[in-house]
Amino acid sequence: MTETKAVRVSLLADVVRREAFAEASGFRGEFYACLSGRRDELFELTDALLCVDGPVVSPVDLTLVPEHRRGHGALYGALNRGGIDVERLRTLLAGLPLPRFAGRRLVLAVDVSPWLRSDAPCSADRLFCHVYGRAKSASQFIPGWPYSFVAVLEPGATSWTGLLDAVRLGPAEDATAVTADQVRAVVERLIAAGQWQSADPDITIVMDAGYDVTRLAWLLRDLPVELVGRIRSDRVMRLPKPPRVYDPKGGRPPKHGPEFRFAKPETWPEAAIVTATDTVNYGKAEAQAWDRVHPRLTHRSAWLEHDGELPLVEGTLVRLEVEHLSKDRGAPPVWLWCSKTGAAPADVDLWWQVFLRRFDLEHTFRFGKQTLGWTTPKVRTPEAADRWTWLLVVAHTQLRLARPLATDLRRPWEKSSKPEHLTPARVRRGFRNIRAHLLCPARVPQPTGTGPGRPLGSKNRQPATRYDVGKTVKRPETLKAIGRPGRSW
Repeated sequence: MTETKAVRVSLLADVVRREAFAEASGFRGEFYACLSGRRDELFELTDALLCVDGPVVSPVDLTLVPEHRRGHGALYGALNRGGIDVERLRTLLAGLPLPRFAGRRLVLAVDVSPWLRSDAPCSADRLFCHVYGRAKSASQFIPGWPYSFVAVLEPGATSWTGLLDAVRLGPAEDATAVTADQVRAVVERLIAAGQWQSADPDITIVMDAGYDVTRLAWLLRDLPVELVGRIRSDRVMRLPKPPRVYDPKGGRPPKHGPEFRFAKPETWPEAAIVTATDTVNYGKAEAQAWDRVHPRLTHRSAWLEHDGELPLVEGTLVRLEVEHLSKDRGAPPVWLWCSKTGAAPADVDLWWQVFLRRFDLEHTFRFGKQTLGWTTPKVRTPEAADRWTWLLVVAHTQLRLARPLATDLRRPWEKSSKPEHLTPARVRRGFRNIRAHLLCPARVPQPTGTGPGRPLGSKNRQPATRYDVGKTVKRPETLKAIGRPGRSW
């Protein structure tokens, strides 16, 4: 490298670092403005999350970190009675620089992660959360608080995501309706922040099999989005209706085409699109796609109260098959459904590739639980759990903004990593050094004495209320239950 080129690279690196420092400091200042009650404690608690050595094993231990200048009583008081302007914070997250795929495409992932609280009968709004057991194909339902997250994904192999929103699912809410409102709000904030322009491709939203992707596609049909979701391999959908042919017997013309049974290849017509791609981890990946495949809807479940004739929610059905998984394990085919019709081969490859990137959100969940201690505190109220969740979202966002500023502080037994390949845990190791050069608007604490507390030896005369677990609203299942006769096919 010549001397002139080395000087240019050095100057470019300095410019990038200055911009990163300015972006991180600006975010910290805006985050402090989003705090409305006990703001100094909440701000220092977030810094303690990022500067403590090792995983967070107990929230009260964070009060011993030098960056946390207040006592343990302030910590509990902030979690129980602090104030966060969540709407302003959501707008702030939507305006940050976001990673994009080819063609400036934004890819969002939606998923639910539970905060399990099986031993908290005095905590309200707990639901039965689905978790996988230790045995093969085993699953359990454990009481807890389920949280729905929306994050922006990055291209390439990475464990980074950009968290944009978090919503706790309540016992009286419909999960599909809550997800639709959450995604709509996130997309509208991104558009308002200038993250999407009319010339940009539609925002791609990926989700796993637990979501009713066809229902969400209908609820979000007025937004510039295309939904990609995995569906079960035992489903039955319908092909487009055939061209209208005169039937001498008369009768109503068909609304749906022949059945498409996923488990019966003899019901599959010739695929409209077939692609083959060589991958590093899975061998050869073959994708088949059929256009305008749709479910046959009935007035049941989420469509029970739909007014008028049930719609045709058409999309593209994709069957992905790879040679092997890790360690040469066999790979069953994966079925995907996208709300876009008239797709090109490049669209089909993009859909299954971004679906595989959806699992990056699992890395974020694991990092939040195992390192940042998201589910560690034994808070009683769901409002306190919400405040702690948003503090972790802000902490993870600060790590993402500090990526260009971090150095690799690896352990002696760890392999070295390039700066652009540092994981969130590696960036967190050096955040204390970065924080020294960032804006810290929290005020110096005022020394006070300890509170009197309950007199020694006295009994608690205000026992906590105990709450049942599960849904509190029973939804009707038939048209007769809601007082509507007849049905529409």
